[in-house]
Amino acid sequence: MTDAELWSQWTLWAVVAGAVVVVAAALLVTILVTAQGILDEAARALEAAEEIRTHTLPIWALDTTNEVAEGILATVQAIEQDGALLVEELEAHTGSGGVL
Repeated sequence: MTDAELWSQWTLWAVVAGAVVVVAAALLVTILVTAQGILDEAARALEAAEEIRTHTLPIWALDTTNEVAEGILATVQAIEQDGALLVEELEAHTGSGGVL
């Protein structure tokens, strides 16, 4: 192999190696840009999830609200029953000629 052929082969392989390095660098830059985009979208998704959590916190308090409402309902029903008994007693006294 002559010096000219050796130089020609070396130049060819240097160009090929340079092209491989450029392609690999381009792929790495593409991966980096894509990863940054994914990170940005993940941050936005996390913010949205936090907003959703904040807006849905009152739903978790509904159990307590329902328990309180059931207690109020039971109290109102007891008052209604006592009121009905009181009305019956008053009617019994006034119906028999009693005076209030």
